[in-house]
Amino acid sequence: MFIQTELTPNPASIKFLPGRDVSPDGARAFDDADQAQSSPLARDLFDIAGVNAVFFGPDFVTVTKTEAIDWDHLKPAVLAAIMDHFTSGAPVMADGVGGAGAAASGEADIDYDDDAQRVVGAIKELLDTRVRPAVAEDGGDIVFHRFEPDTGRVFLTMRGACAGCPSSTMTLKMGIERLLTHFVPEVTAVEAEL
Repeated sequence: MFIQTELTPNPASIKFLPGRDVSPDGARAFDDADQAQSSPLARDLFDIAGVNAVFFGPDFVTVTKTEAIDWDHLKPAVLAAIMDHFTSGAPVMADGVGGAGAAASGEADIDYDDDAQRVVGAIKELLDTRVRPAVAEDGGDIVFHRFEPDTGRVFLTMRGACAGCPSSTMTLKMGIERLLTHFVPEVTAVEAEL
């Protein structure tokens, strides 16, 4: 089995491509070992000293490290864990378990009126067709939380390699905000959901 690796804009994260489906039903983020209990692969990765976060995309795994360890020491252990997992035939997620790492939308439960619902639909379509594929190339994902019709603000969360990336604020403000305000005039600003 050959696993490709790609550097990401976040120096603390590397994207691992095992050449197999990882999470085709939706992205999953694990921010600590407790959240990883729903995934045998994520548990194995968190067993490696220096792993700080794990993110599953459709066909990739992004691992984020702590500052205390260098990729030269961590990367071989991560590659071995991913290879061992996929050659064993074990599932990526435990049967019937979603857990904290589930592919949750993160969307606030808001009852939008018809006009706001139209705007939200346009925002989500742009995120799905234009933003999410580009962010996935960098080993991450973006989650829509809410739109405030009164202010025109959109709240999003960056996940995977994009979470904590030095350029994530610029991506939100210069890239995504510019795109959304251009195509959806009701949008005035894009903010990071904390």
